[in-house]
Amino acid sequence: MNKSELMKTANEIRKGAITGVYSAKSGHPGGSLSAADIYSYLFFEELNIDPKNPKKPDRDRFVLSKGHAAPGYYAALANRGYFPVEDLKTLRHIGSYLQGHPDMKHIPGVDMSTGSLGQGVSAAVGMAISAKLSGDDYRVYTLLGDGEIQEGQVWEAAMLAAHRKLDNLVVIVDNNGLQIDGKIDDVNSPYPIDKKFEAFRFHVINVDGHDFDALKQAFDEARTVKGQPTAIIAKTIKGKGVSFMEDQASWHGVAPNDEQYKLAMEELEKAGEALCQK
Repeated sequence: MNKSELMKTANEIRKGAITGVYSAKSGHPGGSLSAADIYSYLFFEELNIDPKNPKKPDRDRFVLSKGHAAPGYYAALANRGYFPVEDLKTLRHIGSYLQGHPDMKHIPGVDMSTGSLGQGVSAAVGMAISAKLSGDDYRVYTLLGDGEIQEGQVWEAAMLAAHRKLDNLVVIVDNNGLQIDGKIDDVNSPYPIDKKFEAFRFHVINVDGHDFDALKQAFDEARTVKGQPTAIIAKTIKGKGVSFMEDQASWHGVAPNDEQYKLAMEELEKAGEALCQK
């Protein structure tokens, strides 16, 4: 995909995430929106995956360590063709396969069930080790929240990843600066994030998480790294794409009401129309 197509896709992912959360009357819009551009680049450009064969052995693996950002993840999978976009409206409904957090047993394209913060990255490290032991060349990507990296398990996993020289592992931190209780540096500051990963012997790349040219450069660079894992620290805006949700911790885990949903979708529709005119 070219840059314009990726931007349009990210906008569709945002629309899907908002629709899912609105339909469920619960969920996490803020972190889904901040990661939408990352989802777009990963699932439509970077990952070696096939929606027609979700379990193909040589596929790249993706683990959403910040599992609460599932609405955006599901919207990416749906737009990539893993299941109907219309099913996003069943998010969190009784009987729906689209649960509040990713479920590898029931959702096509999901490689790991996640939700308990800090644990997903450990699973990703295990997958990367498995590939090394088996001589497989698939790559493993995991997306963490910046509040999530306050969890000690993240750093235990990072230590092991570097020790095992997992150059097939890419850790992405969605650095939107906010968590459920407010600013991450007020709650329990993880800064400087890049220096911490460097201390754990990662190759570190700082990037604007909403700039597709920068994302391409970062993921291309990660592929050239040998003998150590890569951490991409993506600076993002929580609630990106919906003006009244942007940079507001209050939208971490709250569904929009009828009026708010209408306003959000109108903004996203206009953004999509503007992208089509480019």
